Amino acid sequence: MAADIDKTTAPDRTDVLIVGAGPAGIFCALGLLGRGDTRHITIVEKGLPIERRSCPKVRTGVCVHCKPCRITTGFSGAGAFSDGKLSLSHEVGGDLPDLIGADLAQRTIDRVDRMYLDFGADSHVEGVGHPDEVAQIRRRAIKAGLKLVDCPIRHLGTEKAQELYARIERHLEDAGVELVFSTECDELLIEDGVCRGAVVRDASGSHEVRAQETVVATGRRGAAWLDAACTRHGIEHSAGPCDLGVRVEVRNEVMETVNDVLYEGKLVGRPNPFRNKVRTFCQNPGGFVSQENYDGGLAVVNGHSYKERKSDNTNVAVLATFNFREPFHEPIEYARMVGRMCNMLGAGHILVQRFGDILDGKRTWPRELRESNLVPTLPDAEAGDITAAIPYRAMIEIVNFIKAVDEVVPGFAAEETLLYAPELKFYSNRVKMTPELETSVAHLHCLGDSSGWTRGLMMASVMGLLCGEALAG
Repeated sequence: MAADIDKTTAPDRTDVLIVGAGPAGIFCALGLLGRGDTRHITIVEKGLPIERRSCPKVRTGVCVHCKPCRITTGFSGAGAFSDGKLSLSHEVGGDLPDLIGADLAQRTIDRVDRMYLDFGADSHVEGVGHPDEVAQIRRRAIKAGLKLVDCPIRHLGTEKAQELYARIERHLEDAGVELVFSTECDELLIEDGVCRGAVVRDASGSHEVRAQETVVATGRRGAAWLDAACTRHGIEHSAGPCDLGVRVEVRNEVMETVNDVLYEGKLVGRPNPFRNKVRTFCQNPGGFVSQENYDGGLAVVNGHSYKERKSDNTNVAVLATFNFREPFHEPIEYARMVGRMCNMLGAGHILVQRFGDILDGKRTWPRELRESNLVPTLPDAEAGDITAAIPYRAMIEIVNFIKAVDEVVPGFAAEETLLYAPELKFYSNRVKMTPELETSVAHLHCLGDSSGWTRGLMMASVMGLLCGEALAG
């Protein structure tokens, strides 16, 4: 019999326990089902079913701080409320190809892409068919000291992604997968080096869920929790990188060529003087800057792009990557502290500042935003000074990178260009595992962005599918 989609009490026992209903967890279940596995599968998810996920800010105009945040939690994770872009190249989406091999990663991307199409993804692929124009953009990038990574993109769109994942949710329910919502994982049950399940908190309180196999797929939101669990239980892992940055917003006219030719042009550089890797990420033509809330009240900036609803602006993240070395081993907490500083200066809001004001060493005032050609798409962002919160090293590299991008996309470094902060990516804990996706603890599997191996929808889905198929045997 199909599971009750509003069920909020987890069973005491199951065969396969999946913690987290983001893309990695979802595709792990699909991989098990696709191989004909008849064992009982339970997915526990901190948030709500997708049909009950709606951000009140659409009605109120301001963030009401839902607990948990309905944008970042619930079935399909942050993917349901993101811009919904599927990167179709193994060169994009994290370091999973280093673990499993580039050929297998690309073959699985192609398979996962077909699965998304079967569930209703748009058949159109962005970023293909313009070789001459791409070559011109690449030449400008090379001259500016940047690398252009042109990756085909299947754009689901924020609203269409929700419809697609709703179909996947119903498919899993109809196949007998037990979906348990409003349920948080407090602890892993590890006995004598073997994972026996997890301790969860649901509508009935806190209790154990015993399982033959336990899969942790808690996404970026759960990266800090997984990091702490690895330390407590001796699960082999290492501190990975963390990304600090801003979300840049310009008018569509500035990005017109890149938007039309590539849709999302990924630029990578190592600007002076520190030579850290800085990159563009998650470009949203005609998109909207958005706010996401993490546990503890941390507000971070992101971007959405809809299939039908469009703005006059394009937004894109600019992220500086930091690889910390011994004795420091808390990159997630470091990034959180930077975020809290930004929130403090913005009185709990996202900070926004004009690029010209950063170069002039002054804060931005609300009046200056109102008089600009560029109207912010995050109206409750607080005009201020992001340089008072973002560390000097990161800020200098971001500024120099933006100037380099201006040589590729004239107008990108205009005085009126808006920078929102904080843009943070939490995938710092990298769980050590084999190419077969086995951790150092028997019957425990860690997937997706919280594992430190993937970044984004497609590669998390790939990792989930491969794990599900491996578990099915």
